[in-house]
Amino acid sequence: MRVIGICRFSYPALGGFKRMHDTVAEREAYLYAPARMALRFAHFEALTLPSIAAQTDPDFTFLVIIGQNMPKPFLDRLHDICAPIPQIKIVEWEPMKHRLALQLAIQAELGDPAPESLQFRLDDDDAVGVDFIQQIRLIARRSERLRRREPRMVIEFNTGYSATLTKDGILCEEVISAFWACGLAVYFAAGDRRTIMNYGHHKLHHEMPALVTPRPPMYIRAKHTDNDSAAKFVPKGLAPMNDDQRRVFKHRFNVEEDAVKALFAALDAPRGKG
Repeated sequence: MRVIGICRFSYPALGGFKRMHDTVAEREAYLYAPARMALRFAHFEALTLPSIAAQTDPDFTFLVIIGQNMPKPFLDRLHDICAPIPQIKIVEWEPMKHRLALQLAIQAELGDPAPESLQFRLDDDDAVGVDFIQQIRLIARRSERLRRREPRMVIEFNTGYSATLTKDGILCEEVISAFWACGLAVYFAAGDRRTIMNYGHHKLHHEMPALVTPRPPMYIRAKHTDNDSAAKFVPKGLAPMNDDQRRVFKHRFNVEEDAVKALFAALDAPRGKG
């Protein structure tokens, strides 16, 4: 059973963002602005990469979709930070509607005929539990009788954290969500050419059965000024981490507050002339 995750990293999609632009060049200028890229890299390095690197089941592929015109300094940095994680494949894709681009990338990775697969999606500022791959594969195996008659099925972990990362540390709150993209996977039977990107994550349970479990906490979703879904994603109780939460972030997600402080302090560091 293949396990494939997908993440877009400043990919200049045609649509797919709340902030609209008239041309691809305008979209790229917005996406590749140095301040914005610094913020995206800080979250990617603080949350996404540590959680992907620490997976207890290493048998998966994580596709990072980028545009063809990413400036070389950013492209080099992205390759450098992803290189230690063998499961990551950086894929350059031409501008098109973001759902179609990600669908095609998953289909290309699966090949034809497609094997049975578990697919998940993450934003570049999300984290998953270090046993996410292990758990979704285990749940899929245990649900074999259901899968005999259902070619597609959602596996949803509905407990996790919202978090804001700063140079002073992490503000967080525990949350129970309903079909957030960062806490779920979808099973597809062999030969199925559809992908997780053919569906809106909030409505997956309208299309197929869902197995929902509240344990263990399985995601961190970041809240910051560049959230594309800021209007809908409004945490209500963010507060500085306590020692128990620090241990959870470290052991469940491989996310360390000291590393976060260092990454976000660098955002405010004065830049030399030259």
